[in-house]
Amino acid sequence: MTSVSPLDVAAVTAWIEEDPDPATRAETTGLLAAHERGDVEATAALADAFGTALRFGPAGLRGPLGAGPNRMNRVVVIRTAAGLAAWLRETIGEGFTVVIGYDARHGSEVFARDTAGVVTGAGGRALLFGSYCPTPALAFALRRTGADAAVMVTASRNPPQDNGCTVYLGGRAVRGPGQGARIVPPYDAAIAERIAAVGPLARVPVADRGWETIGAEMIEEYTERAARSARVNAPAPLRIVLTAMHGVGGRVCRDALRRVGLDDVVVVPEQFDPDPDFPTVASPDPEGPGALDLSLALAREVDADLVLANDPDADRCCAAIPDEHAAGGWRRLTGDEVGALLGEQAAELAAFTGTGILANSIVSSRLLRRIAQAHGLGHRNALPGSKWVSRVPGLVFGYEEALGYCVDPASVRDKDGIAACVRLALLASVLKQQGRSLADLLDRLARQHGLHATSRLSVPAEDPSFVSETMDRLRAGGVPAALAGAPVVDAFDLMDGASDGNGGRLPPIDGLIIKTASDDRVVVRPWDTGAGLTCSYEVVVPVAVDDPVELARRTASDRLQAVKADLRSALGV
Repeated sequence: MTSVSPLDVAAVTAWIEEDPDPATRAETTGLLAAHERGDVEATAALADAFGTALRFGPAGLRGPLGAGPNRMNRVVVIRTAAGLAAWLRETIGEGFTVVIGYDARHGSEVFARDTAGVVTGAGGRALLFGSYCPTPALAFALRRTGADAAVMVTASRNPPQDNGCTVYLGGRAVRGPGQGARIVPPYDAAIAERIAAVGPLARVPVADRGWETIGAEMIEEYTERAARSARVNAPAPLRIVLTAMHGVGGRVCRDALRRVGLDDVVVVPEQFDPDPDFPTVASPDPEGPGALDLSLALAREVDADLVLANDPDADRCCAAIPDEHAAGGWRRLTGDEVGALLGEQAAELAAFTGTGILANSIVSSRLLRRIAQAHGLGHRNALPGSKWVSRVPGLVFGYEEALGYCVDPASVRDKDGIAACVRLALLASVLKQQGRSLADLLDRLARQHGLHATSRLSVPAEDPSFVSETMDRLRAGGVPAALAGAPVVDAFDLMDGASDGNGGRLPPIDGLIIKTASDDRVVVRPWDTGAGLTCSYEVVVPVAVDDPVELARRTASDRLQAVKADLRSALGV
């Protein structure tokens, strides 16, 4: 988002006249009347809602619900759908097909129906899920039906006041390894141009019928694929605590687990049914503070072996395991730890054929590369985001540290929290049969490759200039001379294109990779919204044969804290 412009009363009035939603029309009318009476708060609210617009990009659209171009509402959704339909018509011709899904957030079903109406009115074929669905089921349906595009109405793990939509391309719209994945440049810019060119809303034909309904059979097919893609059944019983985080994945995930023989699943009842207000958590992000409190309390109560969590649209997977060294006897695994576990599992499966590529984003741990090399497999780096990871040619497994795991790219070319839960639970079951655990496997990987510990520092910025000025300062010599006592030996500008790990270069992005003599690493980059900076940092601690891994883990934790402190000082926060 950009800075707020002065209030344009004519633009507000025009919006009211074309808004098809009585609720947001009344909201805007009331604020405009209050503004005309001199209400300063109403003026500020209108200026924020109408002074700029939500930006359509690789992540689609996302923002708070409400009236105005800087909010998620029916006007914005209809314009977005019209722009996408125009691009598809220009690219493919008449008869393009779009699959549309939605979660249980406020407004999602209405936005999905508007999208189906616009596609139908534009001469396209719209396939609309008959009820809410997990995001990976929508990505599965795109490839299963051979559709040209897909739209998922969701704000993923954002707060309850938000909504959004994500666009995928497939069928005739895009070829190669990106078929079925989320949009990336230049597709996002091309679609954004068509959205900007949409005229008055009255000229956009929106059908009130004529689309086709996708029934429960598609969810059935997706669930079966998520369960069977690992090609094994659970060899040992496992007690699993599962939370849906008030989202739409609970029943599908439980069903998929049962299909592989894992039927001892204890759900967190307060969070199992969809609820767009997410009443039991401060934020519906499984990584957020306190998000797993109910799950961990239940795990202790029922003596569980594993805690699994999906985010509200079920494209992310979070896990926790028993740990006698952790407070409360349980610890949440980091996204990189889950990535290493699933990567080792995928490498063992792929090693039978000797082919397949493992991939992860450049902000994720370097451990996956070492796992791939140990199994004689290839590895690739990708830009941050599942949309880039899932595009890697020959991919058999890929992940991003923000809990996104592409475990079955042949059917879902995106992160898939439900299939990831099944894979992780099956791995825990196999290890249990062998008298081992997920913690034991993590320890073995640490002994074999060194303990790779990761963390993130997020720095929000009230002043947008902070981000650009900080990046300029770092590039001009402001990189710290040392991190956690180790000299900095390299600062690579990602605008020059990082290595893809196979002799090629990744597309340039704004960011820096800082490396130290002790093999520690920091990636500094702006948020996609431009409203802050993220520092993803990793330390590597060798583990001697006779040394306890827990000692290395404590050493790594101390080093991470030291790196964080040095970063804060360098950034001036």
